[in-house]
Amino acid sequence: MPNQNPNEKVQPMNVAEEMSKSFLDYSMSVIISRALPDARDGLKPSQRRILVTMNDLGVLPNRKHIKCAKIVGDTMGNYHPHGDQAIYPTLVHMAQPWAMRDMLVDGQGNFGSVEGDPPASMRYTEARLRWLGASLMDDMDKETVDFVPTYDERLMEPVVLPAAFPNLLVNGGTGIAVGMATNIPPHNLSECINGICAQIDNPNITLDELMQYVKGPDFPTGCILQGSAGIRSYFETGRGSVRVRGRASFEEAKGGREQIIVTEIPYNVNRAELVKRIAELANEKVLTGISDVRDESDENTRVVIDLKRDGNPKVILNNLFKHTALESSFSVNMLAIDHGRPRLLGLKDAIACYIEHRREIILRRTRFLLNAAEVEAEKLEGFLIALANLDDFIRIIRDSRDRDDAKAKLMALSWARAAVEQLGVLIRSEARVVDGQYKFTEKQVGHILDLRLYQLTGLERESIKDEYDKLLVVIRDLMDILAKEHRVLTIIKDELRAIQDKYGSERRTEIVPEQGEIAIEDLIANEGVIVTLTHNGFIKRTAVSAYRAQRRGGKGVIGMTAREGETEEDSDFVEHLFTATTHDYLMFFTVEGRCYVERVFEIPEGTRTSKGRSIANVLELRQDEKIAATIRIQGQKTEEETWSDKLHIVFATRSGIVKKSNLNEFKNIRKGGIIAIQIETGDRLIDCKLTTGLDEIVLITHEGMSIRFNEGELRDQGRNTVGVWGIRPDTKDYVVAAALVNKEAMLLVAGENGIGKRTGFDEYRIQSRGGKGIITMKTTDKTGSVAGALTVVETDELMLITNKGKMVRTRVAEIRETGRNAQGVKLIDLRENEILQGIAPVVSNEDEEKAEGEPESAT
Repeated sequence: MPNQNPNEKVQPMNVAEEMSKSFLDYSMSVIISRALPDARDGLKPSQRRILVTMNDLGVLPNRKHIKCAKIVGDTMGNYHPHGDQAIYPTLVHMAQPWAMRDMLVDGQGNFGSVEGDPPASMRYTEARLRWLGASLMDDMDKETVDFVPTYDERLMEPVVLPAAFPNLLVNGGTGIAVGMATNIPPHNLSECINGICAQIDNPNITLDELMQYVKGPDFPTGCILQGSAGIRSYFETGRGSVRVRGRASFEEAKGGREQIIVTEIPYNVNRAELVKRIAELANEKVLTGISDVRDESDENTRVVIDLKRDGNPKVILNNLFKHTALESSFSVNMLAIDHGRPRLLGLKDAIACYIEHRREIILRRTRFLLNAAEVEAEKLEGFLIALANLDDFIRIIRDSRDRDDAKAKLMALSWARAAVEQLGVLIRSEARVVDGQYKFTEKQVGHILDLRLYQLTGLERESIKDEYDKLLVVIRDLMDILAKEHRVLTIIKDELRAIQDKYGSERRTEIVPEQGEIAIEDLIANEGVIVTLTHNGFIKRTAVSAYRAQRRGGKGVIGMTAREGETEEDSDFVEHLFTATTHDYLMFFTVEGRCYVERVFEIPEGTRTSKGRSIANVLELRQDEKIAATIRIQGQKTEEETWSDKLHIVFATRSGIVKKSNLNEFKNIRKGGIIAIQIETGDRLIDCKLTTGLDEIVLITHEGMSIRFNEGELRDQGRNTVGVWGIRPDTKDYVVAAALVNKEAMLLVAGENGIGKRTGFDEYRIQSRGGKGIITMKTTDKTGSVAGALTVVETDELMLITNKGKMVRTRVAEIRETGRNAQGVKLIDLRENEILQGIAPVVSNEDEEKAEGEPESAT
């Protein structure tokens, strides 16, 4: 090694290690301080510094615009030591309506165009903050964020902005760092706020539930987004790809020729380049059938594509989607800086980062306001004591040599704690009281000495007391916020809702199913079916037309091949039967009180005589669980309409307990089921009814007793509750059925020996729930005990089910009307050891009626 100057600090270094370390340092600098947005305010350092500079300059939304050159110059000199060619394009980007979903800067002048035209020089353009841009800095002066020295340590700059709205999601962002890049699409402000509020209310919200609020990207250029698979992918993992199509329509031009009118083009697509590319492909004969293409856009996009006479508009449009950027792919990579590190964020993660940021902002702002209020309260306390002892204070001040002497004398004064409290002063710190005596602080004395003569008037004294009392209320409220987490979260929601009310807008990008991504129910005919469930747990659905209507008292058709065993207990039979349509939902309630939901079209299909499939292969039932009741929920266009909070479910148990819950409680049921009602030991669920909140319920017991009461006697209860008494049956008696009252209908009661009758509901008086009830059917050896009961009308049809698997379909009109205390007529012929197991209504099907009637003439 050559001779070394003793004054020089030279040491040997490994070149490979030094290059590696330096490159990593440079990489982190680019990642953290240049290319990636912060997960909290969604801004890169350059954007944040421009907005802070505009705030410093006072170019608020209600002020006049100033030259962009001034904004760029101050940003460069004060905060961002980079060239104006890096700062000005960033400023321009925040003012371009086709680049930002909700712009942060209001530009005046030429800020470029969607065709890729450059903006005018910054000495010609002007700008000011928009309301949303300014809202990112709300409360920044209240110590809500940390400040650090700028590059030259002359000034201080915020590390992050308070961000009154979720800018990362709303405006997205792109950036290329070293070894990584980010590409976050914009979203709808109102949807994001709805999603954030939903996640605040339910931190364990699932992605599917969250996607009910945040539908997907909402690009400023509108367009049509194809499919939801890519949306779900990046919502879940932070990475995904979505396909965006421009919006086009067909018009007829003069001469009868067709035109394709493009009114929206995909996000980040250059309109001029798109038009140029279409013309090139038409000239190259790749796109055939196009005679001309021209751009007639003004403020709104309008690209006109003239077609030849033999051109097929739909075929040409599909070719445009295939060969041009009229259909583009947007690759999402939601990478942002979280706690000083780059992190890939899913939707829930991004929202969680924002909620935690706003929580910190609210807490810090509250502490700042509390400190300021405490300082003001301390000042007013001194005033109140001074004004109460005004003559003594004036004498002390008048007899003092100078201000310091007066200050020393006033500091030496003290008052009994009780005397101070009598003046309405609330002593909030025991440090102010020494040996039971209240003493002034140095600040209080300074404020007293600064009092002006007019403040000694009686009116001013009352004003000071009123101000002090109001301040105490504010202090209590601020302390309550700091003490209660739910108040902080409520403030976050309230402030977001205020932003939503002022600046929320309708979604621009339409989301449609991708070809091949059509919902499966759209491919299935919505037709009537009968679903049967056997005692041993075999389920199937069968078309209604497979059963033919029979006369009352008929022998019936075999509805299912029931397994015959050596004893009656070994035989299988149909235990539950109901009608539905394939697009409906089925709610299954077990005897233990759990609930499962399945679509009807997902129930395995079978013939009239087939056995069906084990319910365990359809529902994820627990061991030994049995189905007690089912409810059909009619499928509507939306989830909200299907699971309406205007509907309720009334539960009835064998022992006579009833409970009411809102249908909306069951809209998000896991495959493994949920608790619907808490069943006590020795009891079991026997039936459930869907109600409107204004219905009347009749409970029928095995020994023929019944009780009718108003649903209003039941309040909505949560799912995991027991319920209240509906009827109190005798020791050996129990509830077998529950029915809803319909004044235009009747109650049909059937005995186990196949005897049944209809009785008007007017014979059942309304009683208070919890009583013994009245007779509904006189049970004898001829009738047997009650097998089931239903609410029916004249035009209904009925399905009778025996324990041998036989089913008979009959018309209600053929069953005699009798009084309560009567037996009835024969409904079905029963063989030896055969009893009526249950009854179920059957809705008449138009197709079946046509098939059984005269054949229709051909048209």
